[in-house]
Amino acid sequence: MDSLRAKIIPVTTILLGIVVAWYVLAVFMNAPFQRDLDRRGNVTSGTIEFIGKTLSQPKPIVPAPHQVAENVFENTFLRKITSNRSLVYHAGITLASTMMGFAFGTALGILIAVGIVHVLALDRSLMPWIIASQTIPILAIAPMIIVVLAAIGITGLLPKALISTYLSFFPVAVGMVKGLRSPEIMHLDLMHTYNASAWQTFWKLRVPASVPFLFASMKVAIAASLVGAIVGELPTGAVAGIGAKLLNASYFSNTIDMWAALVAGSVVALLLVGLVGFAGRIVDRSMGARPA
Repeated sequence: MDSLRAKIIPVTTILLGIVVAWYVLAVFMNAPFQRDLDRRGNVTSGTIEFIGKTLSQPKPIVPAPHQVAENVFENTFLRKITSNRSLVYHAGITLASTMMGFAFGTALGILIAVGIVHVLALDRSLMPWIIASQTIPILAIAPMIIVVLAAIGITGLLPKALISTYLSFFPVAVGMVKGLRSPEIMHLDLMHTYNASAWQTFWKLRVPASVPFLFASMKVAIAASLVGAIVGELPTGAVAGIGAKLLNASYFSNTIDMWAALVAGSVVALLLVGLVGFAGRIVDRSMGARPA
């Protein structure tokens, strides 16, 4: 109970601080436009009334937290899931490409890591290129991937998934390389003493040692995959998905819808990271680890 309280109190304090700072920012950013409106309408407002107006504008520069919360609640619980205005519907579209890209990226990252650890030539030649690949902005690569694949007739889910793959394979590859190399020399010598083959050393020692590193990197990868899926929806002209929702809201200067879509994306990311963490704890316990 004390440990739970120790976790909840700091998180709640930070959350309240963010909400207060958000309200202050909303008042500060929306005040010039509200002053202009009052001046044009020859309206004189008191301080409290003026602040209330800045926090209730239909298209504010920075929407207030309660405006975003109302929008999220309405478009999550009061809309049919099949509705084009439903955040659940848009999140589901983005989630599909996220999970596909995450699966591809995880598999690719593990294969690359195994190759790097066991093949010296790959360690020296491939690893620098993998690191260099992440220096290229995804916003520059995404349109290229979309255009090239569209030219050969591949559209829809796969191009967005490949963009997610590009972002998600890197943390998995780096984490797995670290994990596969984590066994101590003493343990490796012990396996050699037992006359274990390279294959047996891999499965009996290196893979179990890499599991904590794998799931830690997968948490980063799943979040990166979601970012890739959202970015991939922007140049495709998609009509559904969180990226499409953001793009459509920006066209009509509907900042409340825009921030609500961002909140929806954050909630999806939180759930996905939590799901990966939960899977990691299950795997750890199945391998004999003690619960923390």
